[in-house]
Amino acid sequence: MKKIIFTALLAVSFIATAQEEEKGTFTLSGTVDTYYSTNLSTSAIGTTGVLTDVPANGFGLGMANTIFSYEKGKAGVVADLAFGPRANAANAYTGAINQLYAYYNASEKVTFTLGQFNTFYGYEVISPAGNFNYSVSYLFNAGPFSHTGLKIDYAASEDLSFMIAVTNPHGVIAGANSDSDNYQLGFQTGYKGQFFNLAYGADGFGDTDVLYLDYTGGFDISDSLYLGINAAYANSEDADAGYQGVALYLQNTFSDTFSLGLRPEFFTTTSGSGDENISAFTLSGNTSLSDSLKLITELRYDTSDDVTFIGGKEKVTGLTIAAVYSF
Repeated sequence: MKKIIFTALLAVSFIATAQEEEKGTFTLSGTVDTYYSTNLSTSAIGTTGVLTDVPANGFGLGMANTIFSYEKGKAGVVADLAFGPRANAANAYTGAINQLYAYYNASEKVTFTLGQFNTFYGYEVISPAGNFNYSVSYLFNAGPFSHTGLKIDYAASEDLSFMIAVTNPHGVIAGANSDSDNYQLGFQTGYKGQFFNLAYGADGFGDTDVLYLDYTGGFDISDSLYLGINAAYANSEDADAGYQGVALYLQNTFSDTFSLGLRPEFFTTTSGSGDENISAFTLSGNTSLSDSLKLITELRYDTSDDVTFIGGKEKVTGLTIAAVYSF
């Protein structure tokens, strides 16, 4: 009888273990953000650099971002949904879908990803939880936000990685590619936290020969001081237009709950009719009110001799206070 009971318990244990392995792993995460912004140099409605489709000058909503992911064995899926003005500004072509893709880990080094995924290009991301600053740079606004297609990641070692991608033009997301002959090719190589990115092809806005080059990286100057760097160049010979710029991210951690960062940026749009130069300086303080909630207090100054900003000003100063909750 004891042997029968022991065998039964052992069988139940094996079944429970097998069922547990078959269930896979489900995770839920996301962010919610809201803010107050005001122009200190003009009474005109609108804020510079705050990613939103609503030209607010007062209290505003960012977005609610919910990420569902499930992995079982070597395969998994991610459904990243985002709602609100910030999501609308970044994902005008796909509504609530920020990312939606399936992936397959062919080995410990190789991963295939198919679907829509946030761009590998640039320093900043759509979710404010992933950025030190709440407002976004001109480089972020100029480059692709997301790509729809196939990418292959290869981790050669802990320090060295490669990625190649074939995608729709980044302006073609919501449906089928309008011209099956037009695609965008992407490439990335990373070494010890420094990344070189390249994209070439159609942009979905009428140009088919756009070249994008980007460097994203950073260095620890000391235990508390960090310097991030983003430099980018884009050009289309057919359109005779492009852009180039550089942004620095100087951030110092003063305590477990407070950090201060300065982002100077110099951005130029180029065309046959002439170049336009913009400079922007953003000072941001990050205060952790809890493990999940941070307050970003930000003062931003934009200036240009070539373009005018909100209210017809060549120089504008804005103040933004944002609350970002992560879960």
